[in-house]
Amino acid sequence: MDRGNCSSVNKFIFSGITNNHDTKVALFITFLLVYLIALLANLGMIILIRADAQLHTPMYFFLTNLSFCDFCYCTAIGPKMLVDLLADDKSIPFVGCALQFLTFCVFADSECLLLAVMAFDRYQAISNPLLYTVNMSNTVCSMLMVGVYLIATTDGLIHTTLAFRLCFCGSNEINHFFCDLPPLYMLSCSDIQVNELALFTVFGFIELSTISGVLISYCYIILSVLKISSTEGRFKAFSTCTSHLTAVAIFQGTVLFMYFRPSSSYSLDQDKITSLFYTLVIPMLNPLIYSLRNKDVKQALQKLKMKIWF
Repeated sequence: MDRGNCSSVNKFIFSGITNNHDTKVALFITFLLVYLIALLANLGMIILIRADAQLHTPMYFFLTNLSFCDFCYCTAIGPKMLVDLLADDKSIPFVGCALQFLTFCVFADSECLLLAVMAFDRYQAISNPLLYTVNMSNTVCSMLMVGVYLIATTDGLIHTTLAFRLCFCGSNEINHFFCDLPPLYMLSCSDIQVNELALFTVFGFIELSTISGVLISYCYIILSVLKISSTEGRFKAFSTCTSHLTAVAIFQGTVLFMYFRPSSSYSLDQDKITSLFYTLVIPMLNPLIYSLRNKDVKQALQKLKMKIWF
């Protein structure tokens, strides 16, 4: 469509999660607590890892970046969603909508890629323990993270540029609580085939690569663990992977359900619930999963508490 025929859209208006006033108050209190726990847990994880020298290893370097990604994309959406639950004006500027989606996309993609990198790190630690510090040196870890953020930023810019060059000729009300692709596409009067193709190719390639990377890494991990003669050694090796596998299953399962099901099965009300889960609940769960099942983190937390106490 010729962009000269497009009406000028200066802002979008969110429909929000619900219009029931009593429900809004209850949801505001609930999600405010979830958001605060997510912020404190992720910031606490970052500070704890930086403060304890024993946690200055590749595994916890990647865990720090995971907490940073959770903190960033949770903050890109959480505050605006909470304000809109109680405010009458649920509008967001056109540029603000683009920035919100770009921030969310970059850090959600980064988390997706980072989970694959963390699987590779576990493979190196279990399969090649004697060469682990060489294979996963500070330089290698830094280069892996640069690659993660570079790929995620590129993907975010592609989807943001394509989405916000569309024509929005009718209503500017987004049936959602943040700027996401499916509800934006429903407002557009342009042909979105290129956008959908980019979603299923570029983002689909990232998903396929990361899931394949995780599966291949864990196939090698299982083969290595089976070579360990003692039952205690096998249990110890597997126990270092359970937290990561839990995080992968929760995050990837939600993303695949959200973006890679047939368009005929889209339900925006259902998508709102799913979106709440991966934008607020998952960032809250990740640091809890890694701290509650990790002896090193528990010991570091105890030492930090003792320092503060005395």
